Amino acid sequence: MNKVILKIDGTMCGMCEAHINDVVRKTVSDAQKVSSSSKKGECSFLTENKFDEEVLKKAIADTGYELKGIETEPYVKKKFGFF
Repeated sequence: MNKVILKIDGTMCGMCEAHINDVVRKTVSDAQKVSSSSKKGECSFLTENKFDEEVLKKAIADTGYELKGIETEPYVKKKFGFF
């Protein structure tokens, strides 16, 4: 499982965040835990599979925003407890 962080330019409000989240869910078939922050200019999600970055970039641009960068890192589920 990988965590993907998208750097996005042009988001300003909660509605912008919703637009980005919708685009990610439609473009990345197995996207999970999709979350955006207009303050940070980021969207993050989890995925197990590779996805076409150019298709995602175009889909975001078609919505009126600009994808400035993509970071991918291994996702490690946080453990809770006193072990």
